[in-house]
Amino acid sequence: MAHKHDHGMANYHRIFALGVLLNLGFVVAEAVFGILADSLALLADAGHNLSDVIGLLLAWGASYLSKLQPTSRRTYGWRSTTILAALINAIILLVAVGGIAWESVRRFGNPAPVAGKTIIAVAAVGVIINAATALLFLADRKKDLNIQGAYLHMAADAGVSGGVVLAGLGIIVTGWLWIDPVVSLLIAVIILWGTWGLLRESMNLALQAVPAGIDTQAVADYLSGLAGVTAVHDIHIWAMSTTETALTAHLVKPDPENDDAVIAQARDDLHAKFGIAHVTLQLERSDAFVQCGNACDPKIH
Repeated sequence: MAHKHDHGMANYHRIFALGVLLNLGFVVAEAVFGILADSLALLADAGHNLSDVIGLLLAWGASYLSKLQPTSRRTYGWRSTTILAALINAIILLVAVGGIAWESVRRFGNPAPVAGKTIIAVAAVGVIINAATALLFLADRKKDLNIQGAYLHMAADAGVSGGVVLAGLGIIVTGWLWIDPVVSLLIAVIILWGTWGLLRESMNLALQAVPAGIDTQAVADYLSGLAGVTAVHDIHIWAMSTTETALTAHLVKPDPENDDAVIAQARDDLHAKFGIAHVTLQLERSDAFVQCGNACDPKIH
């Protein structure tokens, strides 16, 4: 089993390394040709792709750290680094959006000649590079929010590079220089659109909100239906990482019979039904003097 795990991690590292190398090489080429062609669209896309390289490095590092064993000081290990990586990646992308939008608006008042053929050639390569990188993460995108984010960014970048190709064709056909800043603004809008969901979800996870897709009331109803359980309170559900969810709850169970069996059933069912893998349940014999010391929903209090 350990050998299989090590093999999986090694394959993971190879995928990230290849993705980073492909995109970093393309960023350098795109920036050089963008400067030579004086193309804001190419420079904007190069900046975006650079932020994606940084995002891939963050996701790669966090993926590695999340597998480190817990210690006496970090009893959860480094699992939450995947959440921080997603949040930092979202912030970097938002900063890039601001820079692109600012420069695009400035170019409307001061348009510059653009080498349309250069735009088409370099951006066409970008479509291939971004699509190939997206395919690297295709298989695991549904297992990990971090990987899904990388996949979606790369897939979106392939579309953005396709838009840059269209801008180059438009400039060649019409001679309208304003097409270049318009495409840059569209790139900014696409990045913002894709980043907003990542920012919202990573912020929620960083603040220990219930992960998307888990209904707290449904979990409470399930726990209330366990054999011998008469009440449930102090339910807390949060993400330990982008792939692991934890739960703690107090169950009022007056009859001590089958305590271990009930806990074992709850642990297995919570994982199977709700994807909650780290479960801690506290059994209590009476709720007469129990008060929820946290801000809980009255329905699950």
